Amino acid sequence: MDFVRRQPMDRAVVTGMLALPSQAQGKVPAVVILHGSSGVNRGERQWARRMNQLGYASFVVDSFTGRRIKQTESDQTQLSMAADIADAFAALRLLATHPAIDAQRIAVMGFSRGGVAALYSMLEPFRQALIQDDLRFAAHIAFYPSCSIPYEAKRLDGSPLLMLLGGKDDYTPAAACEAYAEELQAKGARLTMKIFPNAYHGFDRFTLPHPVAEATSARLCHGWHDLDSGNFFMLDGNRVLSGGAAQRQARACLSKGVTLGGDADGREQSPVWVADFLRQAFSAGP
Repeated sequence: MDFVRRQPMDRAVVTGMLALPSQAQGKVPAVVILHGSSGVNRGERQWARRMNQLGYASFVVDSFTGRRIKQTESDQTQLSMAADIADAFAALRLLATHPAIDAQRIAVMGFSRGGVAALYSMLEPFRQALIQDDLRFAAHIAFYPSCSIPYEAKRLDGSPLLMLLGGKDDYTPAAACEAYAEELQAKGARLTMKIFPNAYHGFDRFTLPHPVAEATSARLCHGWHDLDSGNFFMLDGNRVLSGGAAQRQARACLSKGVTLGGDADGREQSPVWVADFLRQAFSAGP
Protein backbone atom coordinates (compact mmCIF):
# COMPACT_ATOMS: atom_id res chain seq x y z
CA MET A 1 0.00 0.00 0.00
CA ASP A 2 1.06 3.61 -0.45
CA PHE A 3 0.43 6.83 1.44
CA VAL A 4 -1.85 8.23 -1.25
CA ARG A 5 -4.32 5.40 -0.81
CA ARG A 6 -3.81 5.15 2.93
CA GLN A 7 -4.91 8.75 3.56
CA PRO A 8 -8.60 9.25 2.65
CA MET A 9 -9.39 12.60 1.10
CA ASP A 10 -12.71 14.26 0.38
CA ARG A 11 -13.54 14.69 -3.28
CA ALA A 12 -12.67 18.13 -4.59
CA VAL A 13 -12.57 19.94 -7.91
CA VAL A 14 -8.95 20.96 -8.41
CA THR A 15 -8.43 23.54 -11.12
CA GLY A 16 -5.49 24.76 -13.15
CA MET A 17 -4.63 27.56 -15.56
CA LEU A 18 -3.18 26.41 -18.88
CA ALA A 19 -1.21 28.84 -21.03
CA LEU A 20 0.32 27.84 -24.36
CA PRO A 21 3.37 29.66 -25.73
CA SER A 22 2.73 32.13 -28.53
CA GLN A 23 3.64 30.97 -32.03
CA ALA A 24 3.63 27.34 -30.90
CA GLN A 25 4.01 24.88 -33.76
CA GLY A 26 3.19 21.23 -33.27
CA LYS A 27 3.13 19.61 -29.86
CA VAL A 28 5.07 21.52 -27.20
CA PRO A 29 6.60 20.52 -23.84
CA ALA A 30 4.71 21.56 -20.70
CA VAL A 31 5.51 22.38 -17.09
CA VAL A 32 3.08 21.70 -14.24
CA ILE A 33 3.54 24.42 -11.60
CA LEU A 34 2.62 23.68 -7.96
CA HIS A 35 2.19 26.43 -5.37
CA GLY A 36 3.30 26.68 -1.76
CA SER A 37 1.44 27.17 1.53
CA SER A 38 0.06 30.60 0.63
CA GLY A 39 -1.68 29.35 -2.53
CA VAL A 40 -1.28 30.59 -6.09
CA ASN A 41 0.26 34.05 -6.14
CA ARG A 42 2.44 36.38 -8.18
CA GLY A 43 5.41 34.03 -8.03
CA GLU A 44 3.69 31.09 -9.73
CA ARG A 45 2.22 33.37 -12.40
CA GLN A 46 5.68 34.82 -13.08
CA TRP A 47 7.12 31.35 -13.52
CA ALA A 48 4.26 30.44 -15.88
CA ARG A 49 5.17 33.41 -18.10
CA ARG A 50 8.82 32.38 -18.04
CA MET A 51 7.90 28.88 -19.22
CA ASN A 52 5.83 30.33 -22.06
CA GLN A 53 8.74 32.55 -23.09
CA LEU A 54 10.92 29.44 -23.29
CA GLY A 55 8.41 27.88 -25.67
CA TYR A 56 6.73 25.59 -23.13
CA ALA A 57 3.12 25.36 -22.04
CA SER A 58 2.48 26.13 -18.37
CA PHE A 59 -0.22 24.67 -16.14
CA VAL A 60 -0.57 26.35 -12.73
CA VAL A 61 -2.44 24.01 -10.38
CA ASP A 62 -4.61 25.46 -7.60
CA SER A 63 -4.80 22.82 -4.86
CA PHE A 64 -6.54 25.10 -2.32
CA THR A 65 -9.53 26.96 -3.74
CA GLY A 66 -11.59 23.89 -4.62
CA ARG A 67 -10.95 22.53 -1.13
CA ARG A 68 -11.92 25.85 0.50
CA ILE A 69 -8.43 26.37 1.90
CA LYS A 70 -6.90 29.85 1.99
CA GLN A 71 -3.44 28.99 3.32
CA THR A 72 -1.70 26.21 5.24
CA GLU A 73 1.25 28.12 6.69
CA SER A 74 -0.15 28.02 10.22
CA ASP A 75 -1.66 24.53 9.94
CA GLN A 76 -0.29 22.10 7.36
CA THR A 77 -2.65 19.37 8.56
CA GLN A 78 -5.49 21.01 6.59
CA LEU A 79 -4.25 19.13 3.53
CA SER A 80 -2.02 16.10 3.28
CA MET A 81 1.18 16.49 1.31
CA ALA A 82 0.08 13.31 -0.49
CA ALA A 83 -2.90 15.28 -1.82
CA ASP A 84 -0.51 17.67 -3.57
CA ILE A 85 1.28 14.71 -5.11
CA ALA A 86 -2.05 13.31 -6.28
CA ASP A 87 -2.90 16.71 -7.81
CA ALA A 88 0.42 16.72 -9.67
CA PHE A 89 -0.28 13.35 -11.25
CA ALA A 90 -3.86 14.36 -12.08
CA ALA A 91 -2.42 17.35 -13.95
CA LEU A 92 0.01 15.05 -15.77
CA ARG A 93 -2.80 12.74 -16.87
CA LEU A 94 -4.91 15.67 -18.05
CA LEU A 95 -2.14 17.44 -19.98
CA ALA A 96 -1.12 14.19 -21.66
CA THR A 97 -4.51 14.17 -23.41
CA HIS A 98 -4.18 17.73 -24.79
CA PRO A 99 -3.59 17.79 -28.56
CA ALA A 100 -1.11 20.68 -28.32
CA ILE A 101 1.13 19.07 -25.67
CA ASP A 102 3.83 16.43 -26.00
CA ALA A 103 2.88 13.83 -23.38
CA GLN A 104 6.46 12.58 -23.21
CA ARG A 105 7.81 16.02 -22.27
CA ILE A 106 5.81 17.20 -19.26
CA ALA A 107 7.84 18.40 -16.28
CA VAL A 108 6.72 19.32 -12.76
CA MET A 109 8.00 22.32 -10.81
CA GLY A 110 6.91 23.20 -7.28
CA PHE A 111 7.63 25.66 -4.49
CA SER A 112 7.77 24.78 -0.77
CA ARG A 113 4.89 22.31 -0.22
CA GLY A 114 4.56 22.31 -4.01
CA GLY A 115 8.27 21.49 -4.05
CA VAL A 116 7.49 18.51 -1.84
CA ALA A 117 5.14 17.19 -4.53
CA ALA A 118 7.63 17.94 -7.30
CA LEU A 119 10.35 16.09 -5.41
CA TYR A 120 8.57 13.00 -4.14
CA SER A 121 6.57 12.43 -7.32
CA MET A 122 9.79 10.89 -8.65
CA LEU A 123 9.22 7.89 -6.35
CA GLU A 124 7.72 4.97 -8.26
CA PRO A 125 5.22 3.83 -5.59
CA PHE A 126 3.47 7.19 -5.86
CA ARG A 127 3.45 7.14 -9.65
CA GLN A 128 2.19 3.57 -9.88
CA ALA A 129 -0.58 4.28 -7.37
CA LEU A 130 -1.93 7.10 -9.56
CA ILE A 131 -0.88 6.33 -13.14
CA GLN A 132 -2.11 3.19 -14.87
CA ASP A 133 0.46 3.08 -17.70
CA ASP A 134 4.04 4.21 -18.37
CA LEU A 135 3.23 7.93 -18.31
CA ARG A 136 5.68 9.82 -16.11
CA PHE A 137 7.08 13.28 -15.56
CA ALA A 138 10.02 14.03 -17.84
CA ALA A 139 11.71 16.11 -15.14
CA HIS A 140 11.25 17.33 -11.56
CA ILE A 141 12.17 20.79 -10.23
CA ALA A 142 11.85 21.29 -6.47
CA PHE A 143 12.28 24.75 -4.96
CA TYR A 144 13.03 24.67 -1.21
CA PRO A 145 11.04 21.49 -0.40
CA SER A 146 10.80 19.96 3.07
CA CYS A 147 13.14 17.00 3.51
CA SER A 148 13.06 16.59 7.31
CA ILE A 149 10.49 13.76 7.14
CA PRO A 150 11.01 12.46 3.60
CA TYR A 151 9.14 9.82 1.64
CA GLU A 152 11.47 6.97 0.75
CA ALA A 153 11.29 4.15 -1.78
CA LYS A 154 13.76 1.86 -3.50
CA ARG A 155 12.52 2.62 -7.02
CA LEU A 156 12.63 5.99 -8.79
CA ASP A 157 10.97 7.04 -12.05
CA GLY A 158 14.33 7.60 -13.76
CA SER A 159 13.69 11.25 -14.64
CA PRO A 160 16.19 14.01 -13.74
CA LEU A 161 15.74 16.21 -10.67
CA LEU A 162 16.80 19.80 -9.99
CA MET A 163 16.78 20.95 -6.36
CA LEU A 164 17.09 24.68 -5.64
CA LEU A 165 17.70 25.51 -1.97
CA GLY A 166 18.42 28.46 0.31
CA GLY A 167 21.48 28.34 2.54
CA LYS A 168 19.76 30.41 5.26
CA ASP A 169 16.35 28.71 4.93
CA ASP A 170 14.95 28.24 8.46
CA TYR A 171 11.61 26.89 7.20
CA THR A 172 12.79 23.89 5.16
CA PRO A 173 16.56 23.78 5.82
CA ALA A 174 18.89 22.87 2.99
CA ALA A 175 20.91 20.42 5.12
CA ALA A 176 18.08 17.88 5.27
CA CYS A 177 17.67 18.03 1.49
CA GLU A 178 21.41 17.64 0.98
CA ALA A 179 21.28 14.42 3.01
CA TYR A 180 18.24 13.20 1.08
CA ALA A 181 19.95 14.03 -2.21
CA GLU A 182 22.82 11.73 -1.26
CA GLU A 183 20.32 8.91 -0.70
CA LEU A 184 18.72 9.54 -4.09
CA GLN A 185 22.07 9.58 -5.86
CA ALA A 186 22.95 6.27 -4.23
CA LYS A 187 19.81 4.89 -5.90
CA GLY A 188 20.92 6.17 -9.28
CA ALA A 189 19.06 9.48 -9.42
CA ARG A 190 20.19 12.02 -12.03
CA LEU A 191 20.27 14.96 -9.66
CA THR A 192 21.43 18.56 -9.88
CA MET A 193 21.44 20.72 -6.76
CA LYS A 194 22.04 24.44 -6.36
CA ILE A 195 22.21 26.18 -2.97
CA PHE A 196 22.07 29.97 -2.82
CA PRO A 197 24.15 30.59 0.33
CA ASN A 198 22.52 33.80 1.55
CA ALA A 199 18.96 32.95 0.59
CA TYR A 200 15.95 32.36 2.82
CA HIS A 201 12.78 30.45 2.00
CA GLY A 202 11.05 31.93 -1.05
CA PHE A 203 14.27 33.33 -2.47
CA ASP A 204 12.84 33.53 -6.00
CA ARG A 205 10.12 35.99 -4.90
CA PHE A 206 10.07 39.78 -4.85
CA THR A 207 9.31 40.42 -1.17
CA LEU A 208 12.03 41.44 1.27
CA PRO A 209 12.98 38.85 3.91
CA HIS A 210 10.56 39.11 6.82
CA PRO A 211 9.52 36.99 9.82
CA VAL A 212 6.30 34.97 9.75
CA ALA A 213 5.58 34.11 13.36
CA GLU A 214 2.67 31.69 12.78
CA ALA A 215 4.28 29.55 10.07
CA THR A 216 4.83 25.97 11.25
CA SER A 217 8.09 24.19 10.38
CA ALA A 218 9.27 20.59 10.66
CA ARG A 219 12.91 21.72 10.71
CA LEU A 220 13.55 20.03 14.10
CA CYS A 221 11.87 16.78 13.06
CA HIS A 222 13.59 13.61 11.92
CA GLY A 223 11.72 10.69 10.43
CA TRP A 224 10.62 9.03 7.20
CA HIS A 225 7.68 7.52 5.34
CA ASP A 226 8.59 4.09 3.95
CA LEU A 227 6.45 3.77 0.82
CA ASP A 228 7.58 0.21 0.16
CA SER A 229 6.31 -1.11 3.49
CA GLY A 230 3.64 1.52 4.15
CA ASN A 231 5.15 2.34 7.55
CA PHE A 232 5.90 5.69 9.16
CA PHE A 233 8.86 6.21 11.49
CA MET A 234 10.08 9.09 13.64
CA LEU A 235 13.25 9.56 15.64
CA ASP A 236 13.15 10.70 19.25
CA GLY A 237 16.80 11.00 20.16
CA ASN A 238 18.21 7.52 19.44
CA ARG A 239 14.79 5.85 19.58
CA VAL A 240 12.95 4.84 16.42
CA LEU A 241 9.21 5.27 16.89
CA SER A 242 6.40 3.85 14.78
CA GLY A 243 2.61 3.75 14.83
CA GLY A 244 0.85 6.13 17.18
CA ALA A 245 4.09 7.08 18.94
CA ALA A 246 5.56 8.24 15.63
CA GLN A 247 2.46 10.31 14.89
CA ARG A 248 2.66 11.98 18.29
CA GLN A 249 6.35 12.73 17.85
CA ALA A 250 5.65 14.23 14.40
CA ARG A 251 3.32 16.73 16.06
CA ALA A 252 5.54 17.37 19.09
CA CYS A 253 8.64 18.26 17.06
CA LEU A 254 6.99 21.06 15.09
CA SER A 255 8.09 24.63 15.73
CA LYS A 256 6.77 28.05 14.78
CA GLY A 257 8.39 31.14 13.33
CA VAL A 258 10.28 31.31 10.01
CA THR A 259 11.79 33.85 7.64
CA LEU A 260 10.40 34.36 4.14
CA GLY A 261 11.63 36.59 1.34
CA GLY A 262 13.55 37.04 -1.85
CA ASP A 263 17.28 37.00 -2.51
CA ALA A 264 18.85 38.89 -5.41
CA ASP A 265 21.12 36.05 -6.50
CA GLY A 266 18.43 33.41 -6.09
CA ARG A 267 15.85 35.46 -7.94
CA GLU A 268 18.19 36.25 -10.84
CA GLN A 269 19.97 32.92 -11.17
CA SER A 270 17.19 30.40 -10.53
CA PRO A 271 15.46 31.09 -13.89
CA VAL A 272 18.76 30.39 -15.64
CA TRP A 273 19.22 27.11 -13.78
CA VAL A 274 15.65 26.08 -14.57
CA ALA A 275 15.93 27.01 -18.26
CA ASP A 276 19.19 25.08 -18.71
CA PHE A 277 17.86 22.06 -16.83
CA LEU A 278 14.62 21.87 -18.84
CA ARG A 279 16.42 22.37 -22.12
CA GLN A 280 18.57 19.34 -21.38
CA ALA A 281 15.71 17.26 -19.98
CA PHE A 282 13.36 17.91 -22.88
CA SER A 283 16.04 17.42 -25.53
CA ALA A 284 17.01 14.06 -24.02
CA GLY A 285 13.61 12.59 -24.91
CA PRO A 286 11.76 9.83 -23.03
